[in-house]
Amino acid sequence: MSQTTTMTVRISGALSEFVASNVGENGSYENISEYVRDLIRRDKERVEREAFDRLKAELTRAFAAPEESYRPVTAAEVIARNQG
Repeated sequence: MSQTTTMTVRISGALSEFVASNVGENGSYENISEYVRDLIRRDKERVEREAFDRLKAELTRAFAAPEESYRPVTAAEVIARNQG
């Protein structure tokens, strides 16, 4: 089961006004919490998409490499290469 965490965020000025314009009767969100959760979900999706795109690019380069450039590697070498 997931844990719920309460967080406090302070914003003012233009950011506060922007949030207010997106929440309530005239906004897209009923409350600030709903708005913040949606922003976090979108950012999480972006981070995951960027990681997938990096992996896809790396695989594309690997498959495009000439056959003679391949060399056998151990699992330990792969793990070490990806930790740094």
